[in-house]
Amino acid sequence: MLEELTKLYDGYVDGYREPDGTLPKLMRLKRIHTGFVVKNAELIADGEKFDAETREAALVAALLHDTGRYEQLKLYNTFRDSDSVDHAVFSHDIVKEKGWLDALVSDTRKRDAILNAVLYHNRRDIPEGLDKLTEVCSHTVRDADKLDIFRVLEDQVEHTDWKSDSRAFWNLAISAPPNPVVVDCIEKRMPVAYQDITSLADFVLIQVGWMLSGLHYQTSRRICRERDHLEFRRNFLHQLTDDPSIDKLCDLACSALS
Repeated sequence: MLEELTKLYDGYVDGYREPDGTLPKLMRLKRIHTGFVVKNAELIADGEKFDAETREAALVAALLHDTGRYEQLKLYNTFRDSDSVDHAVFSHDIVKEKGWLDALVSDTRKRDAILNAVLYHNRRDIPEGLDKLTEVCSHTVRDADKLDIFRVLEDQVEHTDWKSDSRAFWNLAISAPPNPVVVDCIEKRMPVAYQDITSLADFVLIQVGWMLSGLHYQTSRRICRERDHLEFRRNFLHQLTDDPSIDKLCDLACSALS
């Protein structure tokens, strides 16, 4: 099923190619991201020893989780949901409208679990009282997505002129300290409001906050440690600001990952 859905998905993405066959840069970034999210979901499924049905559903949800990003960028020229649309809702609605799962997934419970995992993947918390398959798929996609968002930030910092074109970082202020409200929310494991994210330091610290309290599976925390994602952010944040909250929050995250 995953192979068939990947073909349908890629056919959809091909519709956004330029006349010369290339995908716009940021759309190409999202398609690469999706491939890595699927690979991360595989690592989580294997590390947590999912059964075959759960593994397949979680991988399909990982493939489909950002389906709406292409249309979002086309319509609004941004990936920032607060300036456009909730991309998880957008993705859920597009997948449902396309009917891909109706054609390939006969089990209604499995189909609903995949769709709901797409819908919930960017929320602060998933709803309570979900059935087990939906819960596992949701946590897997959320962890796998975060793990690759870590990679994306590192790739942007190391291989792009992000100071000149910072759309991937929401065009946030670069040389600015973190918002104390953001620091306080992360320290208290509370959600951060979009309007409080005012600097690139805030953007990066939110990812430190994910390491502090946002990775559900032990396998995800292990992968994060092995890839040195926290130390990269600590070092990068020190390039942006000398605010003392950086080391405080990074030290808390280090303890949470161990």
